[in-house]
Amino acid sequence: MLAALLAFIVAVAVFSAVALAATHADAFIVSARIAGSARAVEPVRVVEPAQDGWAAEPAGPGAPTRAVAAPPPNAKFDYQIGGAYQPPAGVQVVSRDRKAAPAGGVYTICYVNAFQVQPDELPWWQSHHEELLLKDANGRYVIDQDWGENLLDISTAAKRAAVAAVVNGWIDGCAANGFRAVEPDNLDSYDRSQGLLTRADAMAFVNLLATHAHAAGLAIGQKNTAELGTSGRDAGLDFAVVEECGQYSECGDYTAVYGNNVIDIEYTKQAFTKACRSHGATLSIVRRDRDVTVPGSGSYVYDAC
Repeated sequence: MLAALLAFIVAVAVFSAVALAATHADAFIVSARIAGSARAVEPVRVVEPAQDGWAAEPAGPGAPTRAVAAPPPNAKFDYQIGGAYQPPAGVQVVSRDRKAAPAGGVYTICYVNAFQVQPDELPWWQSHHEELLLKDANGRYVIDQDWGENLLDISTAAKRAAVAAVVNGWIDGCAANGFRAVEPDNLDSYDRSQGLLTRADAMAFVNLLATHAHAAGLAIGQKNTAELGTSGRDAGLDFAVVEECGQYSECGDYTAVYGNNVIDIEYTKQAFTKACRSHGATLSIVRRDRDVTVPGSGSYVYDAC
């Protein structure tokens, strides 16, 4: 009788242990499935400002989860593309060249000459991508005479993709260095292309840049070119950085598209005063010297309204 009782107790103990192990195994399997599901969910990228019609969309593998945000509207701004220095008191937004470091503690925009070639970078383009320098029918370079800059050839889809591969590498560098947005300059190079480039070429190219910038976690701005209307926004641009919209009475053209997400740089006292009177209460407006020099240069000018 005693032996039978002991056998019964042992059998119950073994059954309980097996049941407990199975329960833990099931829990582990459920947890693993939940964890696997969590890993399978792609991060969501939200492009701001929402009022401009952007919606959340899935980002690719490894994409940042930080929301893409345009510069704060009507924030005090400084334009430092000619050289970096300590921002004046109260400045919240700065634009600097891609080769400079972002300004500490403020929203910094990365200036990129995306449609033309900086003169000191021409040898690199000639050595690596001669075929992407725009040429006329006689094989001569097409040059922006005001700045002595070669135009980049974005006349075909293949060439746009090739130029974008270079510029998007710069954009990746901007993101890695801590910039919050990118300002691709010379969007209007088609106006200086001797008819070899079109506005449609520019829009197709800037769309490649905007898509890449957003995936890298950066907002991207329209540089000048008031005549675009909503085309820039439709191509993926989030805000505008403009020069002399007060001088040429164009500020309203940009606010009609981007609301108060417009930054204006004026280069004369008269135009600066005009812009401040008409839009100073709602937009970021500054006066700079035309060469955007640094303090102590002798020609340095800065004012904000």
